[in-house]
Amino acid sequence: MANRSAGIPIICLFLVVLVIAGCNTQEIGEIEEQVLTFNLSSEPESIDPGRASGQPDLTLVNAVMEGLTRYNLQSEIEPAMAEDWEISEDGRLYTFYIRDDVQWSNGDPVTAYDFEYAWKRVLEPEYASSYAYQLYSIKNAAAYNDPENTEVNSSDMVGVEALNETVLEVVLEAPASHFLSLTAFPTFFPVHKGTAEADPDWFTSPETYVNNGPFKISGWEEHQRFICEKNDSYWDKDNVNLQRLVFTLVSEESTALAMYETDDLDMVYNIPAQELDRLKADPNSGLVIGSDLAVAKYIFNITEPPLDDVKVRKALAKSIHRNELVEHVTKAGEKPAYAYVPYGLPDINPQDDFRKAGGDYFKENIEKARELLKSAGFPEGEGFPELELLINDSQDNIRLAQAVQEMWKQNLGINIKVRPIEWRVYLGKMFDMEHDIAAAGWGADYNDPMTFLEFYASWSGNNTSGYSSDEYDEKINLAAASNDPEVRVSAMHKAESDLMEHMPMIPVYFYTQPYLVKEQVTDLLVTSFGPQAEFKWAYIEK
Repeated sequence: MANRSAGIPIICLFLVVLVIAGCNTQEIGEIEEQVLTFNLSSEPESIDPGRASGQPDLTLVNAVMEGLTRYNLQSEIEPAMAEDWEISEDGRLYTFYIRDDVQWSNGDPVTAYDFEYAWKRVLEPEYASSYAYQLYSIKNAAAYNDPENTEVNSSDMVGVEALNETVLEVVLEAPASHFLSLTAFPTFFPVHKGTAEADPDWFTSPETYVNNGPFKISGWEEHQRFICEKNDSYWDKDNVNLQRLVFTLVSEESTALAMYETDDLDMVYNIPAQELDRLKADPNSGLVIGSDLAVAKYIFNITEPPLDDVKVRKALAKSIHRNELVEHVTKAGEKPAYAYVPYGLPDINPQDDFRKAGGDYFKENIEKARELLKSAGFPEGEGFPELELLINDSQDNIRLAQAVQEMWKQNLGINIKVRPIEWRVYLGKMFDMEHDIAAAGWGADYNDPMTFLEFYASWSGNNTSGYSSDEYDEKINLAAASNDPEVRVSAMHKAESDLMEHMPMIPVYFYTQPYLVKEQVTDLLVTSFGPQAEFKWAYIEK
């Protein structure tokens, strides 16, 4: 993204933004009850902003917390906790000015010190945030986060400093065109220092959860729902229309759909694929198929045989019939993926598409796949061990995994066991590298190819493949350090080429975002990146 100052729209275009428009704020006030119910699908793994990583976590945290910036209804970065900012000519020094009327839900003021504390907390090695690398554009952040680094051994050496209660100064390693976008992401949200230091588990109960966003958590029934009320301490509360925001935790897609169709839910993601044809045919269903900057993939644990052999990984990649999957299993207009970075992200010229410029890196080829498997020592699959495919236990994930399982059996003669488990257990096993193959999806945190490519850098806390390459890291570092679009984008294309050559994961398809939303839900922002659902301005038109 391009640098911008407060009030100047962002240069890069985001793909699809849905804003359901309706009556004005005065009319909203005439409605007695403003309650929106949204199915979060799974219990969040963590709603500590520094550790939030999955879609359920990020959606909830974004509703109850706020960073320096926020995306508005036009999907432009706008001032949030910071009322303004300045960027130096060389693009390395950011000075943020915190509003003087912002409060935590306990009444304390939100200050620049809260941001400094929160960002450095994420970078502490013992804190072990999987998203710590998002802060690596900040001076000395990567070195401080590295437990083996002995030179940068104090958080005072990290380029984040509160000059006083309202001024936050940030020094970057190199110009980073997407930095303002990062400040709207939960990893960059502030934390109330006194609360976090007094109680390390402050984020596990509504009684101790201190927040600064449009809503606050008033109820939490484990495995059932979160109840959020309008936060009267929020600086922009006059533009928050919902009195209550209820997040249900219904993991079974068919149950969530039934609740939507009986008016027990206002909005649902994760629609059963077998219901999409029926919903498409019904003009009153509320079905929207939006764009999604995301890729479905299978991540290999390449530290163990036989997946430590790239020939095996490529055999598995080339033996999946992706067109069959998107046409007959997922059914939501997804595109087969023969590369890693999705369509819709900018190239050297922001109007050009990174994926179109990079093209495909492989194709399905059953004969070639069999040759590769044979050369790896498993002719016709003979002697190939029974590996496990770890998946989140949603109905659609199970159907997709079973289809791929059958393709591998028919095309390669190998047996892969599908193991569905609950979301939080699944995430734990992923991060602990307790998997052979893991089905995963990765969506953009911001509108730049780097949000996908830095995932496989050796320092990334989200890299659960065991892949580590000095050559790949060098290309990522070059792209991160350069302010020259040609140098930067060229380095990212070369990095993707390296990734597809080594194939620590195989891309399967590029997502769309099908969801159902009631007609009366208005001014709810849905984007193709980040937490995706923005509830700050939403209301129910009756």
